Amino acid sequence: MMLDYLTYGTLALVVVLFLSSAIRILREYERGVVFTLGRFTGVKGPGFIILIPVVQQMVKVDLRVMVQVVPPQDVISRDNVSVKVNAVLYFRIIDPERAIIKVGDYMAATSQLAQTTLRSVLGKHELDEMLAERDRLNADVQEILDQQTDVWGIKVTTVEIKDVDLNETMVRAIAKQAEAERLRRAKVINAMGEQQAAEKLVEAGRTLAREPQAMQLRYFAALHDIAGERSSTVVFPLPMDLLGHVTGRRSEAT
Repeated sequence: MMLDYLTYGTLALVVVLFLSSAIRILREYERGVVFTLGRFTGVKGPGFIILIPVVQQMVKVDLRVMVQVVPPQDVISRDNVSVKVNAVLYFRIIDPERAIIKVGDYMAATSQLAQTTLRSVLGKHELDEMLAERDRLNADVQEILDQQTDVWGIKVTTVEIKDVDLNETMVRAIAKQAEAERLRRAKVINAMGEQQAAEKLVEAGRTLAREPQAMQLRYFAALHDIAGERSSTVVFPLPMDLLGHVTGRRSEAT
């Protein structure tokens, strides 16, 4: 009787071990790449699947979007400026079979490829473009990575350049350049204002020359402004045409 209980217990243990090694449950975002005697036989999941112990093995793959930080890279721009650039990479697996069979470690391979691509793309641009045109550079890096990782069954969705770090010397040089640019714009605006003012003065002079009465009105307005000033000395401007008119009358009287 004791032997029968031992036999039944052994059989139950074998069944439990068999079922635990044969039954797999995959979540909605998981897939299982199944190998039978070492050969690829299909992708299964999600849900409940059964494997033949010893004969079949399964490699689980996550289909969700993965985030990978690209460590700071030393980049020399096209105008010979040394900077450190880091980025964030977003990608997901679209073909579990190729992600497992075509590359040994798709995470490490994607990371290394992102680092080399980032250095290569940014090295073709000047520093001003790195700072001002990040969206275009992000798109260029993403497109190149997506093309190269397609053979691994990986889709690179987004690449975001986070920081472009400069040394202190370059920061001071950029600050001086920005200050010089502000001074240049201020001088240009001042010169344009003087040019417009001169043009308006010329236009006003032509108008006054065509209308003598307007010149007299302007003369009286100037007298009014002078009279309103608190000064002990008043300079009285006398127009030459008015002086000529007075001297002409005196000559006629004599």
